[in-house]
Amino acid sequence: MRYEAMAPLRLGLAGGGTDVTPYCDRFGGAVVNATVSLYVRVWLEELAMPVVKLEALDRGEQASFPFSPTLPLGGGLDLLKGVYNHFSQTYGTRLQGLRITTQADVPAGSGLGTSSTLVVALVRAFLELYGQELDAYAVARLAYRIEREELGLPGGRQDQYAAAFGGVNYIGFLADGRVEVQPLAVSSEVLQALQQRLVLYFTGQPRDSVSILTEQALHAAADGPALEAMHRLKEQSAMMREALLQGRLDEIGVILDFGFRQKRQIASGISHAGIEAIYAAALAAGATGGKISGAGGGGFMMFYCPEGTRQAVEQVLTAMGGHVWSWGFDIDAKGAAENTP
Repeated sequence: MRYEAMAPLRLGLAGGGTDVTPYCDRFGGAVVNATVSLYVRVWLEELAMPVVKLEALDRGEQASFPFSPTLPLGGGLDLLKGVYNHFSQTYGTRLQGLRITTQADVPAGSGLGTSSTLVVALVRAFLELYGQELDAYAVARLAYRIEREELGLPGGRQDQYAAAFGGVNYIGFLADGRVEVQPLAVSSEVLQALQQRLVLYFTGQPRDSVSILTEQALHAAADGPALEAMHRLKEQSAMMREALLQGRLDEIGVILDFGFRQKRQIASGISHAGIEAIYAAALAAGATGGKISGAGGGGFMMFYCPEGTRQAVEQVLTAMGGHVWSWGFDIDAKGAAENTP
């Protein structure tokens, strides 16, 4: 049998960083994000030989192990191993062998939630393999548990919920550990107009998300300017939610710029000279605001371009050495899983 699953990547529009422990545990966090027409896909294929084969097509990585309920961590492809280990230890190893293949539409470390989206897609595929069902909340919680707790990888909570629910959401991370996903009823006309005004730009610059997140966690545990900036980022989520619901598009650039100025205060590696040069060039060409995706330091950036400015902004960004990326909102992307003989 062959099992397939997919999950959508997301654009973080506001509040990024307030979903990361310990900030959300102390104060509660809030983000606004939207899934896009860029995906992570997973294929599971039962094999007749006693082997587990792993392959990440977009990364050019592969590995093979004798069939076992536990694969050794380390050496790459740990997200695939971690999900396999969780399910085989929870539900048993009734298979003779298995091939796990994955593919993402964007480079690793993009800042669009690729790793967590991959885990969500893997969870969906393994649920289908084992004949189990979970709702979107449970899928997101399980993906978070595997990635953050069982594998010990640093990061926040928003990506798992964005990938599991799909659409445009305001997500609250309460101090008692609960998560509330509020779908935003943004009209298709507003989303279409917003899509025409947002430029997604891949900087091509490497980033060290682990050190950024480590520093951010330290700052969230103590009073200071970084903690105050995180409070402002939570406020930014409410601002973004209202602007989207009321269709006040040109306020979005201003709100993004407010968030950019706050976020670069919460850890030293979030922005640097290269990021600042790109941001300044985009604003000089007509953009009114933008943000660094994910933890920051590189990967993707996003800019709001008022009507009539997009072409000039894209030309300037292309001249900076990166790549303007094609994308679209995918508000119906709830993810999918299926099996075939």
